[in-house]
Amino acid sequence: MTVRATDRARYDRATAHLDAPLTVVDLEAFDANADDLVARAAGKPIRVASKSVRCRALLERVLARPGFAGIMSFTMAESLWLARAGFDDVLLAYPSADRSAFAELAADPKLAASVTVMVDDPAQLELIDASRAGGTEEIRVALELDTSLRLLGGRVRVGALRSPLRSPAQLADLARSVARRPGFRLVGLMAYEGHIAGVGDAVSGRPLRSRAIRLMQATARRELVVRRAEVVRAVRAVVPDLEFVNGGGTGSVQHTAAESAVTEIAAGSGLYVPRLFDNYTSFRGRPAALFAQPVVRRPGVGVVTVLGGGYPASGAAGPDRLPVPYLPQGLRYDPQEGPGEVQTPLLGSAADDLLIGDKVWFRHAKAGELCERFDALHLIEGDRITATVPTYRGEGRTFL
Repeated sequence: MTVRATDRARYDRATAHLDAPLTVVDLEAFDANADDLVARAAGKPIRVASKSVRCRALLERVLARPGFAGIMSFTMAESLWLARAGFDDVLLAYPSADRSAFAELAADPKLAASVTVMVDDPAQLELIDASRAGGTEEIRVALELDTSLRLLGGRVRVGALRSPLRSPAQLADLARSVARRPGFRLVGLMAYEGHIAGVGDAVSGRPLRSRAIRLMQATARRELVVRRAEVVRAVRAVVPDLEFVNGGGTGSVQHTAAESAVTEIAAGSGLYVPRLFDNYTSFRGRPAALFAQPVVRRPGVGVVTVLGGGYPASGAAGPDRLPVPYLPQGLRYDPQEGPGEVQTPLLGSAADDLLIGDKVWFRHAKAGELCERFDALHLIEGDRITATVPTYRGEGRTFL
């Protein structure tokens, strides 16, 4: 049997007593992926991106492993919830306008000591101050650097539209604003190079595009290594005791870790390895998170229909944002229908071996977004479910 056929047999045996739809995490694959991230980080700690996991039990599991330290969260409400649950190093990766959450943060010494908020504009400091509602706790602050690659005198930009702060002078100016402002303490910097860490460089069937991506990423890395180091020097001249400089993502761990200016790496998707991470030359992970949909119809030869399955991922709409049928191998979507909200036809010779009630296993396009669709994750070791744990949704938490 192939590895994929063996995995399918294991997952089917482990979940034979459960009706689909359901989601599993293969703990052997999850732990192997964690080991791969640590090896690529080469001694620098990895801060786990909670957005890519969205399950407290699995966050606890990975943070108990050597090489991982701290959480990178995605909303203020999530940050406070995690801090109250005992996670004592939470970096909010995005600016927030959640006034009530800022009031809670400013009023609670434990929360204020555990959560660091992100800013890239003095107006965000003003909003936080106006939200304190009498709270006097010092707010821990990090600044975000724009990592995008600018070409042709700035007329061409490659990278996400995130922070407006690009130059060492801009970051140093905001660092001085934070340092002068009572009630705030600057403790860190963050720079997420999504155009390197989050874009695969080996697109199947697109050799010219893949070569262009590799060229862009090599150019971007060279530019960012120099600029990030200059920014860190400029900010440390204002705040010498800066606690951390965070950078990278699953697709760039080893490159970012090699920069002396960076003290920690952010990663999370590499634990589940969704389909968007199949197109990388720099690493190979093992799919750890899958969801199953039941076969409910057999419309004809070479066709089955499963219940539901239309779970697109965020980002620019396109085929790469759709889940993919994974097990059994050889199934594909009907191009006229694709994955639907209530039913999904699947084509291919493998369909003829499937019976009503059988499970078809899918991989989501992005990591943690799968957990917004399911209340629980069934954790598999070998061919047994050894635990069932709630997702954020299963705990009644949907932060965005």
